[in-house]
Amino acid sequence: MSMTATAALQKGPDLAELKARQHGAWSAGDYAVVGSTLQLVGENLCEALDLRSGERVLDVAAGNGNVSLAAARRWCEVTSTDYVPALLARAKERAKANGFSIDFQEADAEALPFADGSFDVVVSTFGVMFTPDQEAAASEMLRVCRNGGKIGLANWTPQGFIGQMFKTVGRHLPPPAGAKSPALWGTRERLDELFGAGAASIKASPRNHVFRYRSPAHFIEVFATYYGPMVKAVAALGEEKREALLADINELIDGLNRAEDGTMIVPGEYLEVVIVKR
Repeated sequence: MSMTATAALQKGPDLAELKARQHGAWSAGDYAVVGSTLQLVGENLCEALDLRSGERVLDVAAGNGNVSLAAARRWCEVTSTDYVPALLARAKERAKANGFSIDFQEADAEALPFADGSFDVVVSTFGVMFTPDQEAAASEMLRVCRNGGKIGLANWTPQGFIGQMFKTVGRHLPPPAGAKSPALWGTRERLDELFGAGAASIKASPRNHVFRYRSPAHFIEVFATYYGPMVKAVAALGEEKREALLADINELIDGLNRAEDGTMIVPGEYLEVVIVKR
């Protein structure tokens, strides 16, 4: 290994560059098409948090607003944030269609524009786990949550379907050297590292979201067309390598698919997390 490469590894990844790349990925495609199929996760998280009407709820990296809508259905005062304006626009459309009043604000999960202790509950489903600076994002969620308040998360696990898909993509298109895997948020060990010092308690329960699609080919088509990171990965590969990636994803699905009628029914494990702040 060259001295330059060794120095780069010791210094760690360029977080600003990584954030710019991720912003581009999440701005590609149309995550709302995929995100809307995950609505049940947000509903279940709100029940796990035992939300009460009137509570101030912040949704971090809200995407198309699944948890924002779920909290609004429970008559909470909801602020929904993301750093991709197009996603917030889709969430705003959903809120208007449902007749909910939600405060939508563009915001970076690693530098939230809110005062300390501004919210009773801070939530994120499959969102904050993708931040480049994981420590900063966790610290910000703790900061803006009041003492005795709750933080609720839904994070894909490394061993679950989506975690394995991340690994599959990584074999074909390796991430930047030193970048931490988003799937670390789906482990109790990493949650303790990120939140333990500021938490009175952490409850992490394995759950499954079942991916139901017309067929494995349909799932791959939807993700390759609308799921930003997959859109970028497919675009970055030449035709031969692209076909190899999609074939490996298809093989992964075949090994997990419990449908026998040509459709796709694949359980996707995630951690449902409830943290009580000290």
